[in-house]
Amino acid sequence: MSPMLSRLGAWLHRQMPTHEQLEANRFTAPLARRQELFRFTRRSVPRGVAVGLLVGIFALIPGVQIVGAAVMCVPCRGNIPLAAAMTFLSNPATTPFILAASIWLGNSLGYHADLSTFYALYDSGAGVGEWAHWLLSDAAPALLVGLFVISTVCAALGYVLSMWFWRWWIGRKHHARRLRPARPAPVAESETPA
Repeated sequence: MSPMLSRLGAWLHRQMPTHEQLEANRFTAPLARRQELFRFTRRSVPRGVAVGLLVGIFALIPGVQIVGAAVMCVPCRGNIPLAAAMTFLSNPATTPFILAASIWLGNSLGYHADLSTFYALYDSGAGVGEWAHWLLSDAAPALLVGLFVISTVCAALGYVLSMWFWRWWIGRKHHARRLRPARPAPVAESETPA
């Protein structure tokens, strides 16, 4: 494993709340009692990645993303920490690109949204009211259809890639375990009469 990946993994492990911290919080206590939602297994990892990408890209509202991903992981039996981490792929740096791609895709599927208005609102730093007025026009169907298609495709790709990565990772660990030299059995000390 590369040193950068191992450092990243160690940093993420230190940032994760402990099970006791989750049980102490009144909002996360019901989820903390279901320990299978926090285990990293071959089934929960791809499900958590897919749920996180689906909610993270479709919702695009920071507080709603993590809560929505955690709630959706319960019936899907996905890994909640991974789902929450995947929602961070849609962040202030990537959101304009996601929105532009969604509008373009919605337009190409037959809906109508004016991309020049979107760029003008973005460049001028428009307020919530101006964005809401634009969304309530005929732009909303194009945006929602585009977001749905992009989030669904990303979730499916994330599921397949994380399943492949999980199998590669576990296979690599098993291969390394097989290559380790066998430890000699401990020698039992014979009892000598006193």
